[in-house]
Amino acid sequence: MLKKTIQEQQIIELLKIHYGIDIQEAQFIPGGADMNAFAYKANATSRSYFVKLKHGHYDEINLSIIHLLHDSGIKEIIFPIHTLERKLFLQLNNFKIIVYPFIHAPNGFIKNLTEEQWKQLGKTLRKIHGTPVPASIQQQLRKETYSARWREIVRSFYSKIKPDATDDSITSEFKSFFKKNINIIHRLVDSAEELSKKIQPDPDEYVLCHSDIHAGNVIIASDDSIYIIDWDEPMMAPKERDLMFIGGGVGNVWNMSQETGYFYKGYGKTNIDKTILSYYRHERIVEDIALYGQELLSQGQNDRSRIEMFTHFKAMFDPNGVVEIAFAPD
Repeated sequence: MLKKTIQEQQIIELLKIHYGIDIQEAQFIPGGADMNAFAYKANATSRSYFVKLKHGHYDEINLSIIHLLHDSGIKEIIFPIHTLERKLFLQLNNFKIIVYPFIHAPNGFIKNLTEEQWKQLGKTLRKIHGTPVPASIQQQLRKETYSARWREIVRSFYSKIKPDATDDSITSEFKSFFKKNINIIHRLVDSAEELSKKIQPDPDEYVLCHSDIHAGNVIIASDDSIYIIDWDEPMMAPKERDLMFIGGGVGNVWNMSQETGYFYKGYGKTNIDKTILSYYRHERIVEDIALYGQELLSQGQNDRSRIEMFTHFKAMFDPNGVVEIAFAPD
C-alpha cells in the first residue's frame, strides 16, 4: 500500500474547507489491495464518511460511470459527496480525494450473502451489464484486449526464484513456495495463453463491467441491502469478465454451487461462453501472482504489508480456492 503522506488533522481541515463538513476525528484505515491509494474514516457528530485518496493518475471516467449508474436508477451504488464547488472529487497536489457516506457494514469476505442478497446481486449486475453507455464515455473506457502483460511478468519470475544472499525471510519463503508450485504456475500461465488464442473478440458484444466484483467489493448493510463499491477499473468487456467471480472462489469465498444458483435466479437466463469464463479465471490468478510477486521480490513494502500479501498469495492454492476452481472441469 502507498505510504501514508497526509495526516489525520489535514483530513479534518480539508473536509471543513472544501466540503463544509465538521469532523471530530479521522482514522486511517490500513490494508487494501490498491497500492496507489489509502483511506480514512472521518467521524462527524451525526454521521461518518469514507475518504479515499488516490495517488498519481486517476481517470475521472470512473466517476462518470458511477454518475451514469446512479442516474440509471441503480440504488446499489454509493454516490460521492459533492465538494462546495459541486465537484465529485478534490484535487490536492498529486492526489485526488473522494468522499463517500460511510456504510457501517461488513463486506462479502466477512459475512455471507443470504439467498435474497445473492438474487439482488444478480439483478443488479444484470442492470449494470444492460446499461447503455454513451459513445463519449465508451471512448474513454478501457476495452478488453486479452493482453499478455501479466503472463509475461509471471514468466519473468521463473529466472528470479533462485535463493540469493540478499533475500530477507519473506522473500526467501516466497521463492520457496513459488518453486514448490512452479508446475501449477506454468500450467496457469500457459492455459491462460491458450484460452486467449481461442477467443474471437467481438466488441459489439462488450458490456459495461465492474471488472473486480469480488466479495470484498460487495457491502452488506444492516437492512439487508447490498452495495457494489470500488469502481476504479470499469471497462467494456464480455459479461464473463464479471461473471467469472461468481463461483470463482476469490478470497476462498463465493465457491459454493448453491450460491451460484441463487445469483442466476436474479441475473436471469443468459448464454455463458465457457472459454471466455475459463480464460478470465486463469488470467485473474496470473494477474495476482504478477502483482504480489513484484512486491515480494522487490522488498519495497513494509514487512507487515508483505506478510499480508504473501498470505493472500498462498491462499490462492488452498483446497477449493481459485486455482483448484480454475482447473476444475465444467
